[in-house]
Amino acid sequence: MKPDTDVALEEVALELEDLVMHFGSVRAVDGVSLSIRKGQVTALVGESGSGKSTVGRCIVRLLEPTAGVVRIGGVDVTHLSRRQMRRHGKEVSIVFQDPAGSLDPRMLVGDVVGEPLRLQAGRISRRDREERINEELGRVGLRAEVARRYPHELSGGQRQRVSIARALISSPSLLIADEPTSALDVSVQASVLNLLADLQRDIGFACLFITHDLSAVEYLADDVAVMYLGQLVEKGSRERVFARPAHPYTQALLAAAPVADPPRQRARKAVLLGDDLPSALDPPSGCRFHTRCPLAFDRCTAEVPQLLGIGDGDAACHLVGPDGAGPDVRQTNSAGSLQ
Repeated sequence: MKPDTDVALEEVALELEDLVMHFGSVRAVDGVSLSIRKGQVTALVGESGSGKSTVGRCIVRLLEPTAGVVRIGGVDVTHLSRRQMRRHGKEVSIVFQDPAGSLDPRMLVGDVVGEPLRLQAGRISRRDREERINEELGRVGLRAEVARRYPHELSGGQRQRVSIARALISSPSLLIADEPTSALDVSVQASVLNLLADLQRDIGFACLFITHDLSAVEYLADDVAVMYLGQLVEKGSRERVFARPAHPYTQALLAAAPVADPPRQRARKAVLLGDDLPSALDPPSGCRFHTRCPLAFDRCTAEVPQLLGIGDGDAACHLVGPDGAGPDVRQTNSAGSLQ
């Protein structure tokens, strides 16, 4: 499936075309096509095991895709050598879920943050490097003295701020944020999310925000892409997806997300999904969601639905019309939850 064709090439920060990542017979990512405009935030959402993080790792070439194309700033990076990728790597950075596991405990924070500068072509003086490091630490809300400490001496929120500083010190045009707040205490998740939002607004980098936190998506994202069992099932603007989700799986995700307003929460209808949980090792025929979808019919088991345009986005469901209208899974039952 082709990526978005209505986005001019010069406006695109990231373009995925039929991205595939198989681990042996496990089809973790199976034909994902997606475009992100420069300066925009696209949230990639879905349950654990849907393939979200695998997509992010393929983009930065931590994993070598089985097939498909990854373009960053119009450059096909899919088959670049390690040396070539290092030269082009300043265009893309990644922030991982667990800062404790992604920061070298043997390195001082200043060396961790400044490492991308060392890997780039062209030397800078030690003084200029230290100034850049202190500036980046200040931008993420940390004092310069933190540079002389080790990661284990910092709190979880501080370590994630260090990870963000390291990712942004090379001024990338694209940031992959892979569940950047899920490993943090609830008390600090909001502050890190606010930091990302402020930095994105001030710097203007594009961002693929990988998460299962729909409240964070509603706060941060411009567009939303929904994954289920290795495939995209819906994508579109945040406003449309939250107000008028077209795919039954998207409807179920939104119905399962808690709402801070108690009256709204009590008025919502939960969704009861089937308990036949498929595996990426042996995905179902036809629509991969049909084993859990209460609206599934014969065509769903035999024919793979294609992502078709529905106004400002796309949905892959046989029941969705070109205007995005279709049956609402949230009206089919009144009990249950999404696990």
